[in-house]
Amino acid sequence: MDGRPVLVCTEYEDATADLVITELNRRRVPVLRFDPGRDFPASVSLAARIGDGRAGRTGWSGYLTTGERTADLAAVRALYHRRPSPYLSGNGEQSARFAAQEARRGLGGVLGALPGCLYLSHPQAIARAEYKPAQLVAAIRAGLTVPATLITNDTREAEQFCAERPAIYKPLHAGPYQVEGEPAGIWAAPVGVEEIDGAVSRSAHLFQARVPKEADVRAVVVGEQAFSARITAPPGVVDWRAEYQNLIYEPVACPRETGGALKRFLATFGLNFGAFDFAVTADGTWWFLECNPNGQWAWLEDATALPITHAIADLLENGTTPHD
Repeated sequence: MDGRPVLVCTEYEDATADLVITELNRRRVPVLRFDPGRDFPASVSLAARIGDGRAGRTGWSGYLTTGERTADLAAVRALYHRRPSPYLSGNGEQSARFAAQEARRGLGGVLGALPGCLYLSHPQAIARAEYKPAQLVAAIRAGLTVPATLITNDTREAEQFCAERPAIYKPLHAGPYQVEGEPAGIWAAPVGVEEIDGAVSRSAHLFQARVPKEADVRAVVVGEQAFSARITAPPGVVDWRAEYQNLIYEPVACPRETGGALKRFLATFGLNFGAFDFAVTADGTWWFLECNPNGQWAWLEDATALPITHAIADLLENGTTPHD
């Protein structure tokens, strides 16, 4: 593969990644796309070397090949870590589990330690930033406004919290969930003190003060740029994701102080991308709810014409953040 390639690690069907790859192809930036968890070792070959004592060899060299395309590991300009599959462990036998762990730490370890490579974003940074308790602390330290929040498995604490204020419950992680065999989402929802029971003691639960919002905002930060859209849902809707078909979108300027706080938040975790959700009250306050360090944005670009694809392609093509 001629030139400095961009590696795109994602699952087979990813329309969001397709937008970025199409734009990089238009710019004639070489791209190698693969799904590490599914493609290695069946259709991906890796040979990474380090420590041969030669002057100037301070990082991994060698190659990664998939199909007829080969990338020079020492020349990778950027890695776009979108949504790759977990490393497969076969039928669950010990040898298969061992092989999957070796693949994750071998291939995954090399991909996470490429010399001179920009990460959008680094897999380990994404993993750290997925913990909501860490997000809330980082948001406050960055200067964002955060609703009162309780994480507990103590029924009495939950009852007291919900008795003192209008409250919502929301999951700590939006993982796959099914109801009667069908995919389902667990949305943020109002919760009253009368709904609290002993089931709270079975795991950690996140309760949060219900913000009297008049709208929501999704702010997508790419490097140094922030793209924000105001999202108006039908009256009474707590979680707009449950009402996609009834939403109104419009681009909105991100307040300067908030924009600075978003960049400080991302810097805390070493991220180059974040999809932030805010509740906006009548006085104009943006209340931080959460950040998805690898969140979706293509539908928002389609609805608002915000140039997010171009911003991501710019960053990947550059191979460096503006402050590097």
